[in-house]
Amino acid sequence: MNNYLTQLNQEQKKAVEHINGPLMVIAGAGSGKTRVLTYRIVHLLKNNISPFKILALTFTNKAAKEMKNRIEEIVGSSIASSLWMGTFHSVFSRILRIESEKLNYPQNFTIYDSEDSKSLLRSIIKELNLDKDHYKVSVILNRISSLKNNFITAKTYQNYSDLIQSDKISKRPEFERIYRTYEQRCIKASAMDFDDLLINTYFLLDNFPDALLKYQNKFQYILIDEYQDTNHVQYLIIKKLAALNENICVVGDDAQSIYSFRGAKIENILNFKNDYPDFKSYKLEQNYRSTSTIVETANSLIGFNENQIKKIVWTENETGEKIIVCKCNSDSDEGRLVANTIFEIKLTEQVFPKDFAVLYRTNAQSRSIEEALRKRNIPYKIYGGLSFYQRKEIKDILAYCRLTINPNDEEALKRIINYPSRGIGSTTVQKLITTSNNLNISIWELINSLDSKEHTINKGTCKRIKEFALLISSYISQLEAKDAYFLSEHIAKSSGVFNDLYIDKSPEGVSRFENIQELLNGLKDFCENNEENLLANYMKDVALLTNQDNEKKEDFNKVTLMTVHAAKGLEFPYVFVVGLEQNLFPSLLASDSQENLEEERRLFYVAITRAEKRLFLSYTSSRFKWGNYIFCEPSQFLSEIDEKNIIKKEIASKKYKKPKNNFNYNFRKSIPKTENKTTPPKGFKKLNKNNKKSKIFSSDLINLQNGMYVKHAKFGSGKIIEISGEDFDKKATIFFENIGQKQLLLRFAKLEILKN
Repeated sequence: MNNYLTQLNQEQKKAVEHINGPLMVIAGAGSGKTRVLTYRIVHLLKNNISPFKILALTFTNKAAKEMKNRIEEIVGSSIASSLWMGTFHSVFSRILRIESEKLNYPQNFTIYDSEDSKSLLRSIIKELNLDKDHYKVSVILNRISSLKNNFITAKTYQNYSDLIQSDKISKRPEFERIYRTYEQRCIKASAMDFDDLLINTYFLLDNFPDALLKYQNKFQYILIDEYQDTNHVQYLIIKKLAALNENICVVGDDAQSIYSFRGAKIENILNFKNDYPDFKSYKLEQNYRSTSTIVETANSLIGFNENQIKKIVWTENETGEKIIVCKCNSDSDEGRLVANTIFEIKLTEQVFPKDFAVLYRTNAQSRSIEEALRKRNIPYKIYGGLSFYQRKEIKDILAYCRLTINPNDEEALKRIINYPSRGIGSTTVQKLITTSNNLNISIWELINSLDSKEHTINKGTCKRIKEFALLISSYISQLEAKDAYFLSEHIAKSSGVFNDLYIDKSPEGVSRFENIQELLNGLKDFCENNEENLLANYMKDVALLTNQDNEKKEDFNKVTLMTVHAAKGLEFPYVFVVGLEQNLFPSLLASDSQENLEEERRLFYVAITRAEKRLFLSYTSSRFKWGNYIFCEPSQFLSEIDEKNIIKKEIASKKYKKPKNNFNYNFRKSIPKTENKTTPPKGFKKLNKNNKKSKIFSSDLINLQNGMYVKHAKFGSGKIIEISGEDFDKKATIFFENIGQKQLLLRFAKLEILKN
């Protein structure tokens, strides 16, 4: 216990040895924040501060457990166990159970998780006879949570005319009634949701002075981790608890404030000096994680933010290799780039899959990365989420596809017969299962012969079942006539899944909608690159992707795929940040305000600072979006990092090699307006209408050459990029002016040569 101070640098030591009075520690990325928090608690204990008088608040159980374990190693488990240490929700629920009678709750009140809350809201909406399409549960719950985090209860909600008007415009005039009923039912059930744990703690401290004084005296020393992530209610509670003694220590980094969508207020850390004018501040600026090249790059980026606490992060680590910035032709090429680079580094540097992380702005971007890693047999895991093909919305669409291909697929039928809602409830589904089993036929056979079979399903429900069967039959009739992309897009739209996700504007709903878009992008890519492009052929590959690997591999030794938000607090030797394109990263929302743009920049800062040894940044010149190529511009953030620390590369498409590989793209040119326009690439010549034309058919292939301009009856005019294959397997990769790149089998394609 006596040598812990020797493990600290000068600034860390000052922060640890500070005992009395308000303290703010600005901890740059990789600067040893957890160590400072841990040793400061140890130092308080060493100076005879009772563990019962110390309150330490974190945002994750993992962080709290890690700190407690470190403290136990120094002071022993008995002392460490006496600390009030945990997440905001766990500590506040503990307080509320002690003081439950004051709030008219039993001590053993129930805590509702999000699924409990959604279930209750469904019941309320049904009981109030409200349109569930207008009052989507996820939207309502998200709104209630946001209001509570801004300290607006159902009772005080009526005082906000702007909110009431907003509900009317959104065609949810009964929202207030739902909110009020929800609160009443929670109380009736002796239950609190996660947000109630915060807001009721504030009520306790605000309405009961004796309780406030009790906990002010009890918690004489308060420590808060990740202070930049606190919301308004958390801020108010902390301020009340610390008001008597003002022995409050907050640790955080304004440059890593990335959770405003959860209600986090960066102002809480920026305005700490106003709340506690006599505060002391220490900056932890030495980075122990990354190479100096990575640290300098992060500094040059975050320097563009105006709203920040100025600091200069530095390191004594080696210079390291320069950051690779890659321009790719497409998202598929980007996926192959990542997979190939990981494969090569593993071989040359003898490292493990667990040493790699791939970070992206949205979950939908994982598809191309996953597919490329699978083809390279590189194991991976999705951190903080499911594999792309295991996500509910993806499985829902694929279930429609499965049932179209094989109508006897019972599991697929059960999944989608009432999604989106058709009025075919679980009771009816169970009746269908029971009857089909008794008759020894499939459910599909049963629902197509309901008029001739004995059953207990009423006429109205039978009608809805028949309508569902007719819908699936219409899909079956198109199996051999339409390609996989056309049919799957038709299914998504006509089934109602598309619209169901589109109208849900909550963060979760938007993410699901983006995932459907990405699935269709994959289907379009499949059709572009496969002659046998029917849905049945695509589903064969998907079945391989969704099957669980029977071999139990160590989960820790896999490449990690995650969003940048999920990566906060983690570190990896090798980090790839993909999709660095305008309107993707930064997102389109960043164009709304300077505040949003600065948060996106902080998010990129977090991404960069996850890397220990090497960092790879990539963007694409085009992406599939709803079946079309969209030309992309590089992220403006790439123009903000110091060019001396980067190496620019251009990765040619797998399908062709460019005659020249001079990558001289100027990142520092002005960023165009946000609208993406589908235009031919620079240097693509328009065709002269007066040009003489000669026809070439499948029997006359010898005349075709790279660089030649041709015309296709369906796709229009284009330029031949590459000729591959021999004899009747000869193929041409052509960039068409209107639709982008396609690969055609020449024995089927009738082309016109357009002579200049």
